[in-house]
Amino acid sequence: MGSSTVELGIVSTGTAFGERRSVAGTAADYVPDPEAVLALGYTSYHRAAEGTTATRLAADASREALEMAGLGIGEVDLIVLGNSDVPEYLGWDPSAALARELGSRETPTVLLAQSCAAWSVALDHAAGAMALSPETGTVLVVLVNVVSEAHTNRMEFNGSIASDGAVAAVLRRDHPRLRRLSSARTTNPEYADLFRIEYGGAAAPLPPQGSTDLVVDPMARVYRHFGRDPERFQGFMREIGDRLAAVVDTALARAGRERGELARVIHLNDSRQAIANAAEALGVPLDRTNARLAAELGHMGAADQLVCLWKHIERGELAKGDLVALVGVAAPGMHWFCTLIEI
Repeated sequence: MGSSTVELGIVSTGTAFGERRSVAGTAADYVPDPEAVLALGYTSYHRAAEGTTATRLAADASREALEMAGLGIGEVDLIVLGNSDVPEYLGWDPSAALARELGSRETPTVLLAQSCAAWSVALDHAAGAMALSPETGTVLVVLVNVVSEAHTNRMEFNGSIASDGAVAAVLRRDHPRLRRLSSARTTNPEYADLFRIEYGGAAAPLPPQGSTDLVVDPMARVYRHFGRDPERFQGFMREIGDRLAAVVDTALARAGRERGELARVIHLNDSRQAIANAAEALGVPLDRTNARLAAELGHMGAADQLVCLWKHIERGELAKGDLVALVGVAAPGMHWFCTLIEI
C-alpha cells in the first residue's frame, strides 16, 4: 500500500485508561515467578475496573478527542474502530455500539480486528476513504484494548504485559500537522496460529471439561511449531527484525525520506528487550524510541503507537517537522507494519 492520494493530519487526540497498577506489586497475582515478569522491564500497567468495557473506554477517549477538536459527533463522516482483544460479545459489531454510545444516528462505521496492527490499518482506511469519497473530510479513528482475563493471562501470554486503554484521533483532510505520509505492511501467514486463543471460537466453542483457555500454555504452540529447534527459533527472531526494517524502508521510500531523518521510532509497547532489538534492527539509539513510555504504560494492543505519539508530544519530546515512524509486529498474524507521521 503506497502513499495516500490525499493529505490528512491528526487534529486532536483523546485517551482513556484503566486504573494504573504496579507490576512489582501485582505480578504475584498473575504468575508463579514474579521475577521473570519484572525482567521484561515494565514498571506499571493499566487494568480496567470491574464492569468497565472496551466500548466505554473507546467512547471516553472519543469524547475527549472530539471536544479537543471542537466537533460534535454529527460532524464526523466516518468512525473506524480497532479492537485488539476479545470483544464483549460474539456476532456483534463494537463499532456500531461505539457510535450509539457517542449519540450518532447515521455516521457509517468500520470495525477492524487485526490485533495490534489495527491502528495502522485504521489510518490507511481513513486515507482510502478520503481518497475515494470527496464528502469524507473528517474521520474518527479509535483503538481500544481491554484484556479478557477469562481468556488470557495479561502477564503470561506473548512476552509482554497487556494493559487496558483506548486512544481516539480526529483526522481531517488537508490538516497541516501530524500528517500521515505513507505506510507499508507485510504478512507471513506461516505464523497465523502461533498466538491464537484456543477455545471460544466456532472451531472449538468450549474447552474440554475441567479446562479453560487460561491453562493452555501460549508458548507451547510456538515451541511445537519450531520443533524445539533453537536454530529455527533464532531464525524466526532474525526474521522479526529483518522484516521490520524492510517495512520501515519501504514506507520511507514511498515518502521520499531516509532513515537518518527519523526523529523517533515508536514501537508497540513491547518488553524492554524487544524494543532494544527493534532499535538495533533499524539502527536507531534506544533513547529515540518509546521504550521508557512502554515501561510505564504496558502493552495496550492497537492503541500503543498513537498513545505514545501523543505522550511524546505532550512531554515536548517531538517538535514541528519531526519525522516519526510508528512501527510494530502483530501476533497473531504475523504482521509487520510502519506508518510515517510528520509532526
